[in-house]
Amino acid sequence: MPWRGSKDPYKIWISEIMLQQTRVEQARPYFERFMSLFPTVFDLAKADQQKVLKAWEGLGYYSRARNLHAASKMIVDQYDGKLPEQYEEIIKLKGIGPYSAAAITSIAFGKPNAVVDGNVIRVITRYFGIEDDIRSTRTVKQVQEHVNELISYEYPAEFNQGLMEIGSLVCKPTNPDCSNCPIQIGCVATKTAKTDSIPYKSPAKKTPHKHIGVGIIEREDGKVLIALRPEDVMLGGLWEFPGGKQEEGESIQQTVERELKEELGVEVHAYKEFMKLKHVYSHFSITLHAFNCKLISGKAKPKKSQEIRWVSIDELEEYPFPKANKQLTEKLVSEFSS
Repeated sequence: MPWRGSKDPYKIWISEIMLQQTRVEQARPYFERFMSLFPTVFDLAKADQQKVLKAWEGLGYYSRARNLHAASKMIVDQYDGKLPEQYEEIIKLKGIGPYSAAAITSIAFGKPNAVVDGNVIRVITRYFGIEDDIRSTRTVKQVQEHVNELISYEYPAEFNQGLMEIGSLVCKPTNPDCSNCPIQIGCVATKTAKTDSIPYKSPAKKTPHKHIGVGIIEREDGKVLIALRPEDVMLGGLWEFPGGKQEEGESIQQTVERELKEELGVEVHAYKEFMKLKHVYSHFSITLHAFNCKLISGKAKPKKSQEIRWVSIDELEEYPFPKANKQLTEKLVSEFSS
């Protein structure tokens, strides 16, 4: 992994934030590109947020990128460009919670702060035979207490990374490689043949599915309209084709026409479905319906977004879009180029 072996707190911080909700294989190319664009915290702090979001495009959970950008400014302004070494200070930075604070301070600064992630939870619950629901904060707290007692004060970074890698490479969710586990001898789940039932995780709630209609309004000069999402909402700071959720009793075409009137103050005719795609978020899933729209009357204004812009098709690639909208822009660019 490109961040391993480094003691550069900046690189460790970026990698830990990327790995919060992302697999190592997926994060690797993003990390390398991010570091080439923003090699120091000063580069990140002075960068335009749109450039930061564009570098993050496709990685998801975009609040991480916005928080990184905001925290970089805090580090430059309040800490002279150096990440604070103490847990109590670093956790004050935007986007850094208990897990990230423990990981960064232990790996970068050798502080004995124990890390608890999904891998650690699996290893510890199996090792100590903890059969309680790991969705419970009480269970996670119990795991944290065990790891706090176990952590090496001499080698905290190696301990944290080693424990996480046992979970990642050996103590896997299914078919754990117990015969090659360095701590198998004391593992309760192995001794009692309960690696299939520990850890126990209660069933997740069924995620709702929504149908979203968006409009591609094209002017006579070939430019299309895109809107900038507000900072304080999901996917804030990213661009999108305007639209919204289908309401009961209306067709998806009616959804597009209603939403564009509410969001932009214009009358449109949604005359053809250009693309339909499905996308899954952490707490819900969507089917996105994109319609070609003809402007009938009115002048578009950003009534619900930060800003709107008319851009040419080949300019779309310069803007950061959420993944579902990104698929839509790629198809538009492809058809425009062919």
